Amino acid sequence: MARAVATVGYVGLMRPAPGTWGSVAALPLAWAAMQAGPVAFTVLTILILPLGWWATMVATRGAADHDPGEIVIDEVLGQWIALLPLAWGAARAGVPVEALWPGWIAALLLFRLFDIWKPGPVGWMDRRHDAAGVMLDDAVAGVFAAIGVIGLAALAHGAMM
Repeated sequence: MARAVATVGYVGLMRPAPGTWGSVAALPLAWAAMQAGPVAFTVLTILILPLGWWATMVATRGAADHDPGEIVIDEVLGQWIALLPLAWGAARAGVPVEALWPGWIAALLLFRLFDIWKPGPVGWMDRRHDAAGVMLDDAVAGVFAAIGVIGLAALAHGAMM
């Protein structure tokens, strides 16, 4: 069970670029979760952290590699954090979340950028070399991406005025 969770239903076994596949797989899962509203989506996003931490600990127990590419539950966490502004923005605007499709693209691209680049705190978390680090580096990358999504939305809104 832990392996299925850690690999997000074995999506993490897809090649090449399992992290990107995990991020892409997170999008329809996020859309489905957002149908319950932004509060439920936020709660589910928070719950991915302990679930992913557990699954990563179990899946990597005794392994030399603390962060094998097949573990992509961390990408789901980071991607969902990057999508949080869309869930709340759509609810506030009274529109379906898919109406904010440019934000979905921005969230995906920005999250992948920060997850691969690993600037500052993202890299610090990654260097923990434990299950917490596996999850937290993507959480921080997701926060950076969410800030970017908010910034791009503000720019787009300002350009429309």
